[in-house]
Amino acid sequence: MWFKNVRVYKLSAPLTTDLSVLETALAEFKFTPCTGQEALRTGFSFPLHPSIKQYCHQQQQKWFFAVKRQEKVLPAAVVNEELQPKIEAAEQEQGRSLSRKEKQALKEDLIQSLLPRAFSRSQLTQGYYDAEHQWLVINTSSASKAEDILALLRKALGSLPALPWLDNHKLNTHLQLWLQHKALPGNFQPGSEVELKAPDEEGAKVRFSNHLLSADEVQTHLQDKLVTRINLQQAEGLGLTVTDDGGIKQLSYPDSLTEHNDELGWDDLIARLDADLLLMTDSLNQALLAISQQVSQATQD
Repeated sequence: MWFKNVRVYKLSAPLTTDLSVLETALAEFKFTPCTGQEALRTGFSFPLHPSIKQYCHQQQQKWFFAVKRQEKVLPAAVVNEELQPKIEAAEQEQGRSLSRKEKQALKEDLIQSLLPRAFSRSQLTQGYYDAEHQWLVINTSSASKAEDILALLRKALGSLPALPWLDNHKLNTHLQLWLQHKALPGNFQPGSEVELKAPDEEGAKVRFSNHLLSADEVQTHLQDKLVTRINLQQAEGLGLTVTDDGGIKQLSYPDSLTEHNDELGWDDLIARLDADLLLMTDSLNQALLAISQQVSQATQD
């Protein structure tokens, strides 16, 4: 469970930390597979492992959860191949061309008839609530997917006063500073990737990868462009990319961290998963805290 991309939200009021209450609330909205005529279903699933039947797992001051999403897969080419003869038959029967609305109605009816035979695709998205910092951390790069998970949590918990964890205006300013090697968070340094975009209508964009970011050819773009994403790296530590909408992407952990618990083996599954979670969340939380503290400070030239 080493998170690769995260969306982070700050709660304005703490959630209950009663494990039994949380377990009951999530179980009420547990995942069940799509029925024959359903195209999509989401619900809470087991965050640690399919064999560990817990919808909410506590580890120190963190509560882990997972949302499973299942959707039916109907390739557009398959739908169009079966739709065309139906359109042609209807037009021949009526002696006229069908309207766009009529074609869409035929397509919707066809999709409903094909759903029972469609393949299913499932995806599990994990997250945790950090009671100490009142953060919700969701393992996804997609803002829309994160919002869907927040909506499901609101249904289960009754309310969820969650807002993005960073002030985007301040973040935009800091992204510029970080590329200039100024006001960097914690012990991070600029890595080797950055993307900049002009703020005008054309939005000219430039991206550097595997590049020395202090080079003049990179720095000169700050004159007419804004940083939209930048890679930060700890010396022999965590690496990540911060985007201008507050997303954290491309998380990378050093081998010394991911292999730290190998000697424990997997005989005790819960103990091993808990040990790995402790390493991952401590490392990630330290990085998130450093970034949020730096961005919340008054910007100084």
